[in-house]
Amino acid sequence: MRNLRLFLLWVVTLADTQCQVVQTRFSEEPEDQTVVAGQRLVLSCVVLNYSGIVQWTKDGLALGMGQGLKAWPRYRIVGTADSGQYNLEITDAELSDDALYECQATEAALRSRRAKLTVLIPPEDPVIDGAPEILLRAGTPYNLTCRARSAKPAATIVWFRDGQQQEDASTSTEVLADGKRETTVSQLLINPTDADIGRVFVCRSTNDAIPAGKETSVKLNVHHPPTVTLSIQPQTVQEGERVVFTCVATANPEIRGYRWAKGGVIIEEAKDSKYETQVDYSFFTEPVSCEVHNDVGSTNVSTLVDVHFAPRIVVDPKPTTTDIGSDVTLTCVWTGNPPLTLTWTKKESNMVLSNSNQLYLKSVTQADAGQYICKAIVPRIGVGEQEVALFVNGPPIISSEAVQYAVRGDRGKVECFIGSTPPPDRIAWAWKENILEAGTLERYTVERTNTGSGVLSTLTINNVMEADFQTRYNCTAWNSFGPGTAIIQLEEKEVLPVGIIAGVTIGASILFIFFLVVLVCFLYRRRKGSRKDVTLRKLDIKVETVNREPLTLHADREEDTASVSTATRVMKAIYSSFKDDVDLKQDMRCDTIDTREEYELKDPTNGYYNVRAHEDRPPSRTVLYTDYRTPGPARYDMRPSSRLSHSSGYAQLNTYSRGPASDYASEPAPGPPPGTAAGETASQLSYENYGGHAAFPPSAGYATYRLGYSQPPPPSLDRAPYDAYDPMGKYASATRFSYTSQHSDYGQRFQQRMQTHV
Repeated sequence: MRNLRLFLLWVVTLADTQCQVVQTRFSEEPEDQTVVAGQRLVLSCVVLNYSGIVQWTKDGLALGMGQGLKAWPRYRIVGTADSGQYNLEITDAELSDDALYECQATEAALRSRRAKLTVLIPPEDPVIDGAPEILLRAGTPYNLTCRARSAKPAATIVWFRDGQQQEDASTSTEVLADGKRETTVSQLLINPTDADIGRVFVCRSTNDAIPAGKETSVKLNVHHPPTVTLSIQPQTVQEGERVVFTCVATANPEIRGYRWAKGGVIIEEAKDSKYETQVDYSFFTEPVSCEVHNDVGSTNVSTLVDVHFAPRIVVDPKPTTTDIGSDVTLTCVWTGNPPLTLTWTKKESNMVLSNSNQLYLKSVTQADAGQYICKAIVPRIGVGEQEVALFVNGPPIISSEAVQYAVRGDRGKVECFIGSTPPPDRIAWAWKENILEAGTLERYTVERTNTGSGVLSTLTINNVMEADFQTRYNCTAWNSFGPGTAIIQLEEKEVLPVGIIAGVTIGASILFIFFLVVLVCFLYRRRKGSRKDVTLRKLDIKVETVNREPLTLHADREEDTASVSTATRVMKAIYSSFKDDVDLKQDMRCDTIDTREEYELKDPTNGYYNVRAHEDRPPSRTVLYTDYRTPGPARYDMRPSSRLSHSSGYAQLNTYSRGPASDYASEPAPGPPPGTAAGETASQLSYENYGGHAAFPPSAGYATYRLGYSQPPPPSLDRAPYDAYDPMGKYASATRFSYTSQHSDYGQRFQQRMQTHV
């Protein structure tokens, strides 16, 4: 019975419990959340079919009951009890809010699951040690350090250099005292150079609270010794030319000074960034250096100059003495620029034995002894050479001529030269039955002389005889290597007599003098002949008045000449070249009278001034006074000395009436024709003067042409035939034209020849 009661009680209790469970439960429970500090969040809690007390716990600590939680100002319960909402709202989340939260229905003995609230803390602004500018020294490694403090979770730091991310940074973290926040430290190792001056490095820190991150930067100021560049202008020069060295340097801090050196020797006069000098071959091997210094340090750079120079000896070859069969090496070192060509030859031979600094001779003989030439050639620059002697020890070698000469009756010499090494210990001469090493034997004397290249033994023969030319002379020399022998024959030398030599000398001198005389005559005749072709040229057409007169001048002629005006003398000086040409032609015509037709005067203007071109010409253009004069007493020749007088420089033509045809008759000439001044007939030169000749008949009607202003002849003189006519005038009077020249300074009668010069 008791068991039945217990069973019934259990059934009733179980039925009540099942009814209560169905009625009270959580429809929403809090979930884990992550929030950034300063943000708002809500933890959900919804209880169905419950009207009792609901409270929240934080890390197991009850926050209180009711909607307003006075102990937690930033906390409150939101929702309505009728709907069973008991949500927990937290504003401005802080690190202290980072905890486990639970919703409890105490009367129903219900607990929600625990929700983890994570509060994220962004790092503080990153900081670089030494920022914003760090002073570094070039070449000294340095760690850039960046710190991101108080971050939850720990911050990640990244470095950037000129926008490029750097991967070699090292990072470490440090947990703060609260156990939740951490500080991150990152270090980037750099080796600064002068190129890093002004360079900026960026440090960027990020975590979940701030994905975009925060960043800061630092600027580098690198102190470094000067950076130097040394240049040469021009880069390639000839020896003796000038070059300019330029030292371009950059430094931080500023440059303090320059110092120049050549081959390690300080150049005291060079203090600036440029150094100008004249270079020689030493600049090719001794560098020029430029040292620049500042407060940090100094930098030294050097350079060689590409100077072209002729070969210069560096190692002189040394004379060498060796024994027969030995190997010999001769050394000769040259320097030159551009690269030189080296050759070894033996003196008096063109065969090249070597092209290197060394000449190697194997198993030498005495024939290898001698002078060797080491020659260096720098193309287009120069050549250098050195001689070196090679001595090969061996038996004496006699190098004298096998046939030597002497003059009969004079003193003769037979020479024996030994040029080999070592020098001979003995030298002996043998001929016929005689042997002589030194001293005198009858007519023979032996002398020994040491020269720079060997030993000379001379056998002197006094009063050379016929028998001496029939004798063979044996010269034998000995040294430590053995003997050497030479046979020498003496032959007679013919001498020319002194008389023959003197005769040949005198004959040669006579021939030489004769040759000089012929040469002088030839040159004189050639010069005289060349004068015949003198041609005068003028831009304008000039008229030359050439006057001819006998060689004998009268007293009244001299008085008339003295009356010439100063202007006339000036004109004579101006036209002296024309007069010289006329005198030259006169001289040529006086040379050969019989060939006077060859000097016939021709019109150089080709008839331009031929005032009688419409009339017939006589067949001959040369007219001689001797052909038209008649015998009679001597007449006074009125022709003045040849001269030229032109005031205007040009000729003018004037026509006068023709005079009577009997002007050149045996009777005295009549006066001037009517209408003509008495003085005009005294100076006229016209065709009427030839009226007595068949070639110029009086009836031809030629017009008369007169030249110059005339003045009457002296009253005491009659116009007589030209009996005293000089042969020179025979050519000077021949003419084709007559002209009148204004302002003529001649007033007496004379015959003139007109020449036209172009």
